[in-house]
Amino acid sequence: MANGSTTPDSGADGSDYIVYFCSEISDFSVISGALFILIFIISVIGNSLLLCVLVVYEDLKNVTNIFVLNLACSDLVFTVTLPFWATDHLHHWVFGDFLCKFITAAHFVGLYSSVILLTAITVDRFITVVLHSWPSNHVWRKRGVVGVCAAAWVISVAASLPDAMKMKVDDWEEKFYCETSTNGLNVELGYYLQVSLLFFLPFAIIVFCYSAILKTVLQASIRRRHRTVVVVLCIVAAFFICWGPYNIVLLIMTSYKPTDCEAEQRLGIAYHICRILAFSHCCMNPLLYMLSQKLRKHLLHLLHCGNIWRKSNMRSTGQNTSVGQSVAFTAQNSVVMMETPNK
Repeated sequence: MANGSTTPDSGADGSDYIVYFCSEISDFSVISGALFILIFIISVIGNSLLLCVLVVYEDLKNVTNIFVLNLACSDLVFTVTLPFWATDHLHHWVFGDFLCKFITAAHFVGLYSSVILLTAITVDRFITVVLHSWPSNHVWRKRGVVGVCAAAWVISVAASLPDAMKMKVDDWEEKFYCETSTNGLNVELGYYLQVSLLFFLPFAIIVFCYSAILKTVLQASIRRRHRTVVVVLCIVAAFFICWGPYNIVLLIMTSYKPTDCEAEQRLGIAYHICRILAFSHCCMNPLLYMLSQKLRKHLLHLLHCGNIWRKSNMRSTGQNTSVGQSVAFTAQNSVVMMETPNK
């Protein structure tokens, strides 16, 4: 927000258009832009490593791994939008009208798919733990999970299109901003409905399912069998801890208009802090997955193999041809010796 002028604080949701003439309003653009870049780097590295571990070491036919794979892809879809919003904050929107709509759509696809997938994972854990007596066929269960993941992506794309079509590039004091092109009561009602269906309703379902799951696990004394429940619970909790305050602040902003600059200042600070917290969620899931001892072991093995490969290349390039051939021969024999016990 600029000082002493009417400024659209452009964001992915397009709902933060505040009009006030205040002499001193804190500007979070530089801080937000820098943190978006940092979140982007951490998320790309973390989720890429997670995908590599799943593809190389894990069974992708496993139901839990199918969900984790889709969640990592969802985080990456959301992550690729961050450099665009960072540029918008640090400079202004320079990417044109098409990318304004496309990046907004990708932003909401990543968000909505995460909500739907987390809800589906929780329901799956509920059926497995609480309704474990239900007859289940592994093949049909796997097909059902694949169908749920496909439906999550289709619903997310369909839900994001109206948000994307509302966005346009506006010229403001010789700078361009990607913001919503519509305002009014219908927009606010649509937003209330959207947040209710795609945030608070899944939250209610998840709370109900996990209440039953925790009750069953604590009563049955079979905690060791349900370590996955703890990991998934942490992942779900992290999502709502990150996105909950942001959605609450957005609801407040649509219904409450500050009457003075001090109130606007407080609301602006709360909005920017909650948005940074919400956007940081995309880099947290890989850290939470590392609660699994098996995934930690796979990741260390993956990184260790990468280090061996790089050291081998450095040795071979630092020697002459004859010595290089000797080193390559020795390294090859060493690899064979290292791999023999695993066969």
